[in-house]
Amino acid sequence: MVGIKDVARMAGVSTATASRALTGSGPVAAATRTRVQEAVATLGYVADSAASSLASGRTRNIGLVTPSVHRWFFAAVLEGAADELVRHGYDLTLYDVGQDPERRSTVISDLLPRRRLDALITLSFRLSMFELAGLERLGLPVIAVGGRLPAGETLPDWFTAVQVDHARAARMATEHLLELGHRDIAYVGRVDEDIEFQVSTERTRGFLHALAATGVRTPADWMVPADFTIGGTYHQARALLADPRRRPTAVMCISDEMAMGTWMAAHSLGLRVPEDVSVMGLDGHPEAARLGISTVDQNPLEQGRRAVRLALGARDGAAHPTGSCTTWPCGRGRAPRRLSLIHI
Repeated sequence: MVGIKDVARMAGVSTATASRALTGSGPVAAATRTRVQEAVATLGYVADSAASSLASGRTRNIGLVTPSVHRWFFAAVLEGAADELVRHGYDLTLYDVGQDPERRSTVISDLLPRRRLDALITLSFRLSMFELAGLERLGLPVIAVGGRLPAGETLPDWFTAVQVDHARAARMATEHLLELGHRDIAYVGRVDEDIEFQVSTERTRGFLHALAATGVRTPADWMVPADFTIGGTYHQARALLADPRRRPTAVMCISDEMAMGTWMAAHSLGLRVPEDVSVMGLDGHPEAARLGISTVDQNPLEQGRRAVRLALGARDGAAHPTGSCTTWPCGRGRAPRRLSLIHI
């Protein structure tokens, strides 16, 4: 059976150097690492993952806790994270906790402590004090994509947040419609309850702030409640657009799925988008531009990739980066536009 000593002998290095080259547990020159990798390929050496983990103190495994794997945003963040993990040679352990608080509590208090992980990524959770204490007991770096800490809590040393400024995103989208000359703007997406992370509340605040800054008001019955799905939005949007005597010239939607439902409603009434009515979404769904929907791109793929890079950096003892916000402005005109916003 081929062992690490055989690899070291063929590469002309010590056993310790060969081990460092394969585990990444210490500095190794690039040329040396290449010789070790070539020896591994030639000999067909397969490392004992358990032994390597004990020797290096690393599992090369990152946990990810998500409320859904079916919704587009969460699936896109997961795709970005998985892609980055594979690039770095790490495994992914996925926990889909759904919307059940008891199930989430079980994962945090029972399942995570039993699993050896190098770091943990959470997606869009508003953490309770109990959950925060449970995560702290893990002794792992935690990277939170979206979500919130309990009110009044500051970021602990082991916790890093990857955030999108949802109020700013909605303000950007609304300002785009205003700059196009729209003043009769309806709003689709006011909901009474949030899915843990206050997206709708923050986006509604951004929409209203942009209108107030220009003195534009939206009638109360044009603030249309809807969920975050295409089908759930269609009927509300169709009722909104049905009366030609009192029809908005633009509809601001707080997600691209809602915007797609609004687009379907407009087309069912014989309306063209954007010629007859402009439809604005948020999130950057790949189908939005094809349908003629303008959007603000929060780039969930990149959020997943950055979360992984932050997790690996935290595992290596790197300092947490300070928060920043980068904005790429869109062009002007009635054609579909894509605005980009990421807050890290």
